[in-house]
Amino acid sequence: MSEKPTVLFVCIHNAGRSQMAAGYLRALSGGEVEVRSGGSEPGNQINPMAVRAMAEEGIDISQAVPQLMTTDQVQASEVVITMGCGDVCPIFPGKRYEDWELADPAGQGLDAVRPIRDDIKARVQALLAEILPATV
Repeated sequence: MSEKPTVLFVCIHNAGRSQMAAGYLRALSGGEVEVRSGGSEPGNQINPMAVRAMAEEGIDISQAVPQLMTTDQVQASEVVITMGCGDVCPIFPGKRYEDWELADPAGQGLDAVRPIRDDIKARVQALLAEILPATV
C-alpha cells in the first residue's frame, strides 16, 4: 500500500488533547501517516500547558491553531480518534473509530498535564504499531 494512512484526532476545543496526540503522531510516524486534528467547538489558542508539556518531549506544537472538525475531514480519514467530544463526530461506514477517555488538560497546571500527555503518547505508540506494521 503506497498511500499513507490518515488519522483524525477530535476533541471539543482542539486546543489540548487532540493537538498533543497529533504532535506525537507526526513526530513518531516519521511522516508515514497523514495527521489531522479538529474540534467540535475550537478554542482561541492552544493550551499553553499542553505546549509546555510537549516541549519537554522535544515536540513543538506552539504554532498549531485550533481548527473546526469538518465532515470532509472525517470522511477522508481511515482512523478517527475522539477525546471527550461525545456524539458530534459524524459516523461513516468503513472507518475505524476509537474514543480515548482522557482527562481534559484545560485549566490544569503542568504537573497535571504531564500524565495526560504520557497517556496520549502510549496510546499513539500503540495506534502506530497497528496502522504501520513493522517493515523489518
